[in-house]
Amino acid sequence: MKIGIISDTHKKVTKAAKALSMLIENGAEFIIHAGDIVELETLELLKNSTKKYVAVYGNNDSHLVQYHNNYTLVQEPHYFKLASTNFKLMHLPFYMAPDAEVVIFGHTHDFSCEFINGTLFLNSGESCARNKDFSECAMLEVSETNFLVTYYTRKKKSDLFESQEFSFSRVKS
Repeated sequence: MKIGIISDTHKKVTKAAKALSMLIENGAEFIIHAGDIVELETLELLKNSTKKYVAVYGNNDSHLVQYHNNYTLVQEPHYFKLASTNFKLMHLPFYMAPDAEVVIFGHTHDFSCEFINGTLFLNSGESCARNKDFSECAMLEVSETNFLVTYYTRKKKSDLFESQEFSFSRVKS
């Protein structure tokens, strides 16, 4: 299963839309937003994408609580199962215990992909391109034996996404 991951979109709805479109065009079957959604329009993009999704509240999202029942919004840490895999989703990297097979987080605005003792820790970076001259997102492909992470970057004012892949053998107990 292919899972598109974005985070830290902040006020950059157009950048969020480009990342979501690219992930869906590349086969994303499910979308995860790791927080700091900020704009209601970004939630609308997720809802209208025709893909199932989950979005966690970030530290800049308290104003979105009024829309909680209209979208698939969750509080951190949020545990769920997808593609026979246990996930933990959060925005703030405060719950970094390896108590799921995949731990997805945001907040730092830095891409991070580490596989430690059977747990994949993944931060897709900042979609908003606030601290960098490029926007970031990721695709996680889950199979029975592997985690394949594709890290995407798109320079400002460009339509081209560049990619880099990371592959890890799953440890099944």
